[in-house]
Amino acid sequence: METRVIRRTSDAQSRRAPCRRLPAACVVAAALVVGAPVVALAQSSHLLIVVGLSGDPEHGELFDKWATTLAATAADRLGVPKDQIQTLSGDQATKVGVAKALTALESAGPDDTVMIVLFGHGTFDGSVAKFNLPGPDMTPKDFAPLLAKLHSKRIVFVNTASASGPFVEALRGPGRVIVAATRNGAEKYATLFGGPFVDAFSNEAADTNRDGKVTILEAYEFAKKQVEASFQREGIMQTENATIDDTSRAALVTLGTSARASTLPADPKLRALYVERQQLEQRIESLKLLKSGMDPDKYAAELEKLATELAEKSRQIREAEGKGK
Repeated sequence: METRVIRRTSDAQSRRAPCRRLPAACVVAAALVVGAPVVALAQSSHLLIVVGLSGDPEHGELFDKWATTLAATAADRLGVPKDQIQTLSGDQATKVGVAKALTALESAGPDDTVMIVLFGHGTFDGSVAKFNLPGPDMTPKDFAPLLAKLHSKRIVFVNTASASGPFVEALRGPGRVIVAATRNGAEKYATLFGGPFVDAFSNEAADTNRDGKVTILEAYEFAKKQVEASFQREGIMQTENATIDDTSRAALVTLGTSARASTLPADPKLRALYVERQQLEQRIESLKLLKSGMDPDKYAAELEKLATELAEKSRQIREAEGKGK
């Protein structure tokens, strides 16, 4: 009975490592501290979508829709290169196929965002959580060594399946944001979380601070509220409670580029100011990610300096836009 209700609701939703271990990061940190310009913070996004077993055609169509929508949004709205978006489903979505796709992501740089999103069903036998695939399922222990080989310090792992909660504790670590649709393995019914999580990246309501981009934390909070509202509308007990680690990093990481970055003005001088502001924003973001490896006083001083420069650059842009009217 509970499974039937869940389906109906689903349809309605139609401590960083020391610097001696991170030489590249240290170079950026040093540049920030001394005030030298960071010429290249070449950041890119890589997206891997895995559609696991559905259990029935109804859920299969739903999971495929979420996967297709996320891939299209990433490419068309967020500027993720199409050759950096992989979708595995059907016979491709096997344990071997997933491992191969994750191995290919080892080419992503330390400043790149690597996002892995799982759509499907999960199970929990009381001790081990699994993401269901054709053939052998995958457990957190299967994913852990594959994630450990990635060079990116911006890894986002999202398991939208049932019984996905144990993945959070097992896969958490420096440079990672882990999201699950449930808080534990006992929440075993089909989940709604995947739908609104995908919708968040194209929904202005998810951009709570109105900065033109949706962070992973904003997408998570948006989806969580939508799920809660769905259960309330149906008047039934909520059988899924999403969880996330770590929220501070999730508040900084985005998929692809912001709307602001994709709509730079045509005027050369104004465009240059926008680019300079984006570079300052990237430097602030990188500084925040390096916080735990820096001297607290140097971090505070540099953050204040960059924030002041950012405010001044925004003032220059407002003046330039005003003169152009």
